[in-house]
Amino acid sequence: MARATGSYRVLRRNTLGLLATPVLLLVTCLTGPASAAQYGGGAGTAESPFLIYTVQDFLLIGNSPADWDKQFKLMRDIDLAGYDETKLRPIGRWVTLGGTENKPFAGKFDGNSKTIANFKYEDVQQEYVALFPYVAGTIAHVKLRRATVIGNASAAGSLVGYLEHGGVEDCSVTDAYVSGNLNVGGLIGWADGPVIKCYAYGRVSGKQYVGGLAGGLDQGPLAQCYAKVDVVGNHSVGGLLGVAFSNASIIDACYATGSVDGNQYVGGLIGQIVGGSAHQSYSTGRVTGKLDVGGFTGSTRMFGEVLGCLWDTETSKQATSPGSVGKTTAQMKSLDTFVSAGWSFTVWTICDGLNYPVLLWQIPRGDLVCPDGVTWLDFAWFAQNWRHSDCTAANFSCEGADLDASGAVGHLDLMILAQNWLAGTN
Repeated sequence: MARATGSYRVLRRNTLGLLATPVLLLVTCLTGPASAAQYGGGAGTAESPFLIYTVQDFLLIGNSPADWDKQFKLMRDIDLAGYDETKLRPIGRWVTLGGTENKPFAGKFDGNSKTIANFKYEDVQQEYVALFPYVAGTIAHVKLRRATVIGNASAAGSLVGYLEHGGVEDCSVTDAYVSGNLNVGGLIGWADGPVIKCYAYGRVSGKQYVGGLAGGLDQGPLAQCYAKVDVVGNHSVGGLLGVAFSNASIIDACYATGSVDGNQYVGGLIGQIVGGSAHQSYSTGRVTGKLDVGGFTGSTRMFGEVLGCLWDTETSKQATSPGSVGKTTAQMKSLDTFVSAGWSFTVWTICDGLNYPVLLWQIPRGDLVCPDGVTWLDFAWFAQNWRHSDCTAANFSCEGADLDASGAVGHLDLMILAQNWLAGTN
């Protein structure tokens, strides 16, 4: 809550022997660095990850299964336009259940907050279709833009098809189109591991277990995530998640705003909670369906639980939802509504009376006045603090305008504001 009222003014890695030595040294020099030089540098360790600078560096990962337990770091934005399923091999391989040829990506891929654009892949026969189809490691800080994935078996997502274990953190996709059959999600098809601080924008369609961010969740948790995705499916269809499947399925501090259309078990955030629980989350998108339809979740089974969750009854066009509480649009934009529901504003913030709650981590630098994106209002506030040189904790770093934490508001702060101009407005 301190941040909500502080820094950005929210309204809340022998002779023969002598002869052999240089030969050995030569072989070592040729083989060691040559392996690392396949990529842009590095040794594939935590201290010295393989560095990915170019599309060719990136494509080499998919063609090098022996490296799928190594560590990688993306150093520049890359564009995969022109590299579809005929030229690109995904990272991680699934052949069949129990098959010896199965090989997950079990290392770590650090996207370094760089962007991978124009990933396009279609495979209507293979299970697990995605940039990383089968993962048992960690994917972090990856941004996908304009991703198109088409599958027709099990588990399709723009980033990960099946997360067996490991985790996905701080990853996103914008302008996504994902289509599949079973377990279809904007970012992840099916998750058996934690998914933290991720989001998706775009369109998703499938038949069963279809969600804006993930099709299905088993081991979880799925926390501090959101989706602004239009979702269409048949069975277990949700704005964020199609199905929460087991008692270890925990959805915490998440939201969804896209429209959801399905047949049975259709919900604004979650289509169906078979097991597990949802906490302090909300949805606002329009929801349409035939059987077991709800503003927040379509169905909550005996082993499912919903605590402190809300949905907008006006925008969803739904008056009921199992276990959650419906509120009007005005109430959904009121701080008091969420405080009364027991929400933690160490995770969330809100511009009281103007906008729905947003997650603290998603607020861009330079969003000074209200958590609604970097706009002229923030520029005006910044201008009022221009050239102040007394920025301390006592005045909340000059009301947040000291963006570089230098103690004064100057040209570097203005550059940061400009770099984030209009960020967070959609």
